[in-house]
Amino acid sequence: MTDQAPAAPVESPDIPGKPIAASRTTLSHIMTHNDTNLLGTVHGGVIMKLVDDAAGAVAGRHSGGPAVTASMDEMAFLEPVRVGDLVHVKAQVNWAGRTSMEIGVRVLAERWNESTPATQVGSAYLVFAAVDADGKPRRVPPVIPETERDRRRGQEAQIRRTHRLARRRAIMELREKRAADGIED
Repeated sequence: MTDQAPAAPVESPDIPGKPIAASRTTLSHIMTHNDTNLLGTVHGGVIMKLVDDAAGAVAGRHSGGPAVTASMDEMAFLEPVRVGDLVHVKAQVNWAGRTSMEIGVRVLAERWNESTPATQVGSAYLVFAAVDADGKPRRVPPVIPETERDRRRGQEAQIRRTHRLARRRAIMELREKRAADGIED
């Protein structure tokens, strides 16, 4: 579902750009025993759901309607999260193409009852596709970066997009070659 739009966002007369701050969001959640894995720390899947929820909210805000998860890249778990941690999931749109958007997410944790600074415990990049009522891709507004950091994130998002598309092409070419050679999967 990743679109084939040019690398640089192009202003469209029918869809004005949106600043990144218009859709940036933070979700916070206190981790409980219900969130733990067999090792007694918070299950990675719980964190991934929070990441997807925050990214989905950003994608919906930026696109002005429904958006679905197309892919998750580079989900990195940097530190374990424990029961009693207050987890903050910060998300923003980094890049938008014709129908898809890359959302960057940082996960921070702090003890719920302490006044120590939050520590980054994870990060991820997700691609969302905006869809209409029939589930078909629909256009999204271009991203308007507001800071130098936003511009850098947009450039890095375009690099990740190029890599995703190249990887997909290489896999499809390999499958076609194997099929042409009569090799069944």
